[in-house]
Amino acid sequence: MAGQPPASPSEYIVHHLTHLNSTLHPQTKIIDMSIINWDTVFFSVAMAVLAGGLMYAAARAVSSGVPGRFVGAIESVLEFVHEQAKSIVHGDLTYIAPLALTAFMWVFFMNSLDFIPLDLFPWIAEHVLHLPYLRVVPSADLNATLAMSLMVIGSTIYYGIKVKKPGGFVHELVSAPFGTSSNPLFAIILGLLNLMMQMIEYVARGVSLGMRLFGNMFAGELVFMLIALLGATATVWGGALHFGLGLGWAIFHILIVALQAFIFMMLTLVYLGQAHDAH
Repeated sequence: MAGQPPASPSEYIVHHLTHLNSTLHPQTKIIDMSIINWDTVFFSVAMAVLAGGLMYAAARAVSSGVPGRFVGAIESVLEFVHEQAKSIVHGDLTYIAPLALTAFMWVFFMNSLDFIPLDLFPWIAEHVLHLPYLRVVPSADLNATLAMSLMVIGSTIYYGIKVKKPGGFVHELVSAPFGTSSNPLFAIILGLLNLMMQMIEYVARGVSLGMRLFGNMFAGELVFMLIALLGATATVWGGALHFGLGLGWAIFHILIVALQAFIFMMLTLVYLGQAHDAH
């Protein structure tokens, strides 16, 4: 059964910030590993399929002649990402460049869902599908952004082991950044300190990578909600501010959407590049 319509601005915002999860009720705990946000899963997969479909269509449309606008645009993005990968990562780009391209396209498409009218999909979910809640933007869900950052950190560990070999990777964990000592006791102490610092660094990278994307997209979504509330005042000034501020913020948000996708891609390349280099 659909939830009751919000009766106040605060209830409106809380309702729009509630995920359609596996319990069909608002999450009550800050951390609950038993809950799945089905709306995040659906829209993130849908954007992955859409982005992958566009890339596949562009690949099928490539010919020896002059490329069309669509193919030319996709080729420009591909060349841009490849040049960034080549300048940052000093190693084999067979996997890394496609990973960076996937990160950029996927995050960009997920962020772009913020341009869909705020109440459109929740209204369809409530009145057509009889679902109580629905959030559209996957990158405004911390679960999604942390999952993507975890994938990036996992890739850095994989490449660290692949490039430096298991022995070299483990040696770096216990010898950087403070180095080691010929004295066995000092070597053990420095090794534990180095290992602790390395673990902190990995955790900080993953958390900051996920939190940066989440924070920007969550804030952007919240601003759209506040602007939408201006339209509910049913006054000339409220309607004018709703339209003017909404249009202005949407135009500015184009920059945020593209910039956050670019930053996520660049940090992915930077972390993978650092995995190839010795401390």
